[in-house]
Amino acid sequence: MRKTSVIVPAYSFTLIKIDFLKQLIMDEITLIKLKEIKHIQEFVEYIGFYYPEMSIRAYTIEEIERALFHTYIKIIGRIISYSPLSMRTFLKNFLLKYEIMNVKRIILGTILGMSTSDKSSLVNKLVETYLENTGFINDLLEISSLDEIQLFMRNSKYYESIREGILYFKRTNETFVLEAFLDRLYYENLHDELKSLRPKEKDMISLYVKCITEIYNLNMLYRGIKNNIDRNLLSQFLVTNYLFLDEKIMNELLHLKNVDNFVIRLTQHLSSTKEMKFPLLRSPIKQKHLIWEIEKLYLDYFFKSFEIKVDDIEYKTVFRIIEVLIKKDKEIRLNILPRVVKILHDKYKVLK
Repeated sequence: MRKTSVIVPAYSFTLIKIDFLKQLIMDEITLIKLKEIKHIQEFVEYIGFYYPEMSIRAYTIEEIERALFHTYIKIIGRIISYSPLSMRTFLKNFLLKYEIMNVKRIILGTILGMSTSDKSSLVNKLVETYLENTGFINDLLEISSLDEIQLFMRNSKYYESIREGILYFKRTNETFVLEAFLDRLYYENLHDELKSLRPKEKDMISLYVKCITEIYNLNMLYRGIKNNIDRNLLSQFLVTNYLFLDEKIMNELLHLKNVDNFVIRLTQHLSSTKEMKFPLLRSPIKQKHLIWEIEKLYLDYFFKSFEIKVDDIEYKTVFRIIEVLIKKDKEIRLNILPRVVKILHDKYKVLK
C-alpha cells in the first residue's frame, strides 16, 4: 500500500500534464493544411499555436529549424518537471542527443577558427540548463584548439569518442568519424542507463531504445555502403543492441556491395520475422526515402506493441511521454521543415 501511494499520484499528475501537451501535436487535417500554405510568414503564423513562444528572427531555413527544435526542447523540459525521478533520468539521457549536437558544433566551429561568440550562436543553451551542464558547455566554448578540447574532455563521457575522432581528423581532414563516434555514444548511453528505470518503465523504454538504435544502425549501414566507407571502420560505428536484427544479419548487411542489395536483403529479413510479416510490412521497402520508411516501420511496431497495456496508469503515462517525444520530433523533421524548404525555394525561384 505504501508503494502504491507514492507511484499512482505521481503518475496520475504526470498523465494529466502530458495529455495537455498532446494538444501541441498536429492532427492529420492540420498536416494536410500545411501543404496548402504558400507564403512563409503565413506558414509560421499558422504553426504558432503548436509551437508556443516560438521566436524567429529571420525567415530562413536555419533560423526556423533552430526555433522549432528550441520549442521542442522546451516541451521536453516541461515533461521533465512533471515526471517521477526515474523518468526524469531517462528524459535527461534522451536530451543528451542535443548536447552532443552542441559539442559537435563547437568542435566544428573550432576547426573552422570561429570566435567564441560565433560558436555560441550555434549552441542551444536551454539543453544545458535542463542537463545542469551550463558550466561545461561555456568552458568548452572558450577553448580554441583541438588538443585543448581533447584535454578538457579527459574526465567526461565524451573523451574516447572525441580522442578517436580528432585523431582521425588530423590524419584525413575528415570529421565524419568524430560525429559517428559521438552518435554511437548516445545510443550506448541510452541502453546503459535503462537500469535506473522501474520495471514497467523499463519494459516500454527498452523496446523504444531498441527501435531507435536499430534505426540508427540501419541508417549508418545505408550511408556507409552508399559512400563506400571502409567496412572495418563502419563496423565501429554500430551499436550492439538488437531488435529484429542480430550479429549475423548485421555482419551480412555490413559487407554488401551496394544499396540495392542492402534494401533487398533487409526486406527479406524483416519479412521473415513474425512481428513484421503482418500487418506492418505489407510491401517491399522502397529505396527512396529509405530511412524514413524504416523509421515509420519500427515506430509503428513500437506503438502497436503497447496499445493493449495503456489501461495501466504507469504504462499509459510512459506511453504518452514517448508518444509526445516521437510525434513532435517527426512533425518537425518530416512535415514542417520539408514544407519550409519548399516554400522558401519556390520564393527564391520567383525572385530569380
